[in-house]
Amino acid sequence: MADETNGFGFVYDGAIRGNEPGKVNVRQVEYEVDGIRVAANLYLPAGYEETDPTTYPALTVAHPNGGCKEQVAGLYAQRLAERGFVTLAADARYQGASAGEPRLRDWPANRVGDVDGMVDYLSGLSKVDAARIGSLGICGGGGYTLAAAQTDRRIRAVATLSMFNSGRVRRNGFHDADVQGIAGRLERAARARAGELAGDVAYEGFLPPHDSDDDLRAAMAKLPENSLYRDGIEYYGLTYRHPNATGSYTTESFMHLMAFDVEDRMDLLSQPLLMVAGEKADTLYMTQDAFAKATGTDDKEIYLIPGASHIRTYWVPEYVDAAVDKIAAFFESRLA
Repeated sequence: MADETNGFGFVYDGAIRGNEPGKVNVRQVEYEVDGIRVAANLYLPAGYEETDPTTYPALTVAHPNGGCKEQVAGLYAQRLAERGFVTLAADARYQGASAGEPRLRDWPANRVGDVDGMVDYLSGLSKVDAARIGSLGICGGGGYTLAAAQTDRRIRAVATLSMFNSGRVRRNGFHDADVQGIAGRLERAARARAGELAGDVAYEGFLPPHDSDDDLRAAMAKLPENSLYRDGIEYYGLTYRHPNATGSYTTESFMHLMAFDVEDRMDLLSQPLLMVAGEKADTLYMTQDAFAKATGTDDKEIYLIPGASHIRTYWVPEYVDAAVDKIAAFFESRLA
């Protein structure tokens, strides 16, 4: 279960409870991307001292769709800071504690720009070696991080965990099973856009309508074990929920999501690439398909975590340990 006794609102296990000398510390920071305020957590390695001339490699950590920086993005940011990296986990604009209206807009261009903005922020820190910045993206944040790395060469190495290609799924349906529904989804998005102009914002989401935890448990019971949407209800709705992570996004966002596909420009990515996924994840095809199209780099690897499904890489200790060890070793060698 999540540790909610810390002073930062973190809902991941083993979260920092407060800053202590000689340990990983957290600073709550703010900056702007295209004039919109971003709320972020900056994790500093043990022994970090402003007066020490040492500079550090740094990592951006992008959170999943519908998530926030206090969940899995914070967990991986903390664990990688324990390995000596300065890490930054930020809420996407329009989401979490960051600014932007309407709330929960999920435009790919914004999410990609959020990754670039994290690189901007880290590059401006005197203790960060701007030549040693890497990027990690989780779930939907993984797709957007790949898209950012395709054109932002300040990102020297890129890794994903349980990558989710948001545009492909919103356009074609999960496992491309609803291609025939494309026209209808675009019509619904157009109506939602018109509604927004009239002040009525419509929303979609992966958490089912519910009045109680029992409603969520009943919805879970109807879904296959280890499936993305069953585990998503458990993680976001029950065991690791956070008020800033509703699992929702504006229906109008479909107008932008459906024209996005991270696979389209994977050949532009020339940096070292690591893609980590659960061996049993029903989203694994997204990692495999994007990886196959990353023809611009020879330094690339898929790493499968035995027994893991998509969302269980977010919190199951043995899966998190395996992912952290692999990701840390990758960045340690590529950002040396």
